[in-house]
Amino acid sequence: MIINKKQILWVDDEIDLLRSHILYLTERGYEITQASNGLDALEMMRTQDFDLALIDEMMPVMSGLELLRRLKKQRPDLPAVVVTKSEAEDLMEEAISEQIDGYLTKPVNPSQILSVLKGILDRKKISEWQFSRRWAEGFAELSRLIDDNLDAAGWLDLHTRICSWELELDRSSGDVELRDMLRDVRLEADHRFARWIESEYPIWIESPPEARPPMSMNLVDERLIPLLHETSPVLFLVIDCLRLDQWLVLEPLLSEYFNIQRSNYFSILPSATPYSRNAIFSGFLPAEIERLHPDLWLQGDEDEGSSNRYEHQFLEALLDRRGIQLQPGLRYVKVLEQEEAAGLERHINDYLHTPLTALVYNFVDILLHTRQSVEVLKEMLPDEASFRSITAAWFKHSSLFRIIQAYSEAGGTVLVTTDHGSIIGRRGTKVIGDKQTSTSLRYKHGRNLKSDNKNAVSIKDPLEWGLPRRGVNTQYLLAKEDYFFVYPTNYHKYLELYKGSFQHGGISLDEMVLPVVTLRAKKY
Repeated sequence: MIINKKQILWVDDEIDLLRSHILYLTERGYEITQASNGLDALEMMRTQDFDLALIDEMMPVMSGLELLRRLKKQRPDLPAVVVTKSEAEDLMEEAISEQIDGYLTKPVNPSQILSVLKGILDRKKISEWQFSRRWAEGFAELSRLIDDNLDAAGWLDLHTRICSWELELDRSSGDVELRDMLRDVRLEADHRFARWIESEYPIWIESPPEARPPMSMNLVDERLIPLLHETSPVLFLVIDCLRLDQWLVLEPLLSEYFNIQRSNYFSILPSATPYSRNAIFSGFLPAEIERLHPDLWLQGDEDEGSSNRYEHQFLEALLDRRGIQLQPGLRYVKVLEQEEAAGLERHINDYLHTPLTALVYNFVDILLHTRQSVEVLKEMLPDEASFRSITAAWFKHSSLFRIIQAYSEAGGTVLVTTDHGSIIGRRGTKVIGDKQTSTSLRYKHGRNLKSDNKNAVSIKDPLEWGLPRRGVNTQYLLAKEDYFFVYPTNYHKYLELYKGSFQHGGISLDEMVLPVVTLRAKKY
């Protein structure tokens, strides 16, 4: 078998004194070409193809840094290591500015050189080997956890692990087979999670707050109110429809400005804005809200203007019940369009003197709904990985990022969360209902609803699930896993129309397990 040796150009005016070093590297699979000055090295570069240049910094006629500049003009991609007698800071800065890949300080021994060469030339091979080993171990661990009898904390942790592996595959591998394997793991996890939720959720509804896991209606009490006892301004930011995996790609962008404390919580059901976001701001379940605002649920759930019109009042009432008096009072902002975001950014200094600003930001949800009707967005967002990438690109250049940075500069605190996530609907399940049945794809409410119980949870008594009754004989259906509801009429037409779209309202880890993050400004 022919082994392609790595080709090293070693330039040193005392190259004859380095025979033992060259022999050591040759025995370990490197082919060393020697040059005693820069002019010879440049000539060799014209006729030979090298993988790396090892350059002595102090040489007569042409210095190592001058040679490095000329080599980079011929081969900008050529890795280079500078060997120097000095660790002077200005010399190192000059060398780094010439885009060196490493440096060694004399005297050097052969093993030091070998370590640097391996670190540069075998970086990809080593990285791939390490990734393969970690993948094998991590995949086995995920499979074991799914087979365990997980409790609430276990499911929160499992979802974080799966999301972390999805991001790892984004960075480290384009291997379709590995992505398919991880997707199968998530599908099995969602299958078991839906069964677990079906048995546990009604128990949570009956339990006092301290006896159930963190849920939408507990966020203000558990995470926001403690921040209001501090002196710094607080931004309570709710990004509509932000999944945990999307937050994980945004988090590194904020680590420069904030100390970050992240945990997860469960969205209430249905995992959709009218239910989950009202629960966050009011501290109540939807059934409790119905007693206070019976007209809230009379409009269609898809009409956010009516179903979420009390968010400001809900939060003020909740703070008042908890004895929180803010001077000046709470400010509430909802951003639906870029012009509104830009206006908020222009006047951000006005908000930095307010103890609490609640900001609902709807970009992600709008992007998903727009994607369904705009072909170019479908091409840009074919799957979850592209969705993560687009979200990060948007955030990096958004008014929202600059608004959050302003809180860092002011020494403020930002509490970030979301009301629900989303999932790609890949499988249809038939549903039967009357003309008054809601139109959502992942959940339904109405009368005489029927669907395959393997693919959906049927709720006959809304109060057992903390849901509004909406009159007499109202039922709910919640889709499991990646199913979405399709009526029998023109079934195949609508199956193809909505297959592959991002949806929310049902029972899955991506929709229900959500981040809640405290960002505290770093002090420099």
